[in-house]
Amino acid sequence: MADNQSKHPRDDQEEDKHYTPASPVKRTLAWIALAYVLIFLALTTYYYFTGTMLGNLAPLLAVPGLIGLGAVILVSWRSTGTPKTSITIVLSLGCFLLAAFTLPIGIMGLLSNFRR
Repeated sequence: MADNQSKHPRDDQEEDKHYTPASPVKRTLAWIALAYVLIFLALTTYYYFTGTMLGNLAPLLAVPGLIGLGAVILVSWRSTGTPKTSITIVLSLGCFLLAAFTLPIGIMGLLSNFRR
């Protein structure tokens, strides 16, 4: 019986060899996608309950993408070392500053839907 076990490798060891975890960049992109899914879920739910669509949301919908792009640049730099440090800092700060500039505009656009 001991001879049979030594000749056949365990199935767990074979399965572990084929598992490749997702890269940090792919995980960051998945979080960005989750943010957009939740936003579109909220917009769809609002439409079903009120019968009206919300307008003027383009700046607000750009914010998760800008934050996510800055995060992807930083994660890529930390995991692979590319792009260069100076380019990484400039691009990521640019994305974060654009998001900070766009957020109040998007909030004002969202609030414009609730005026009477």
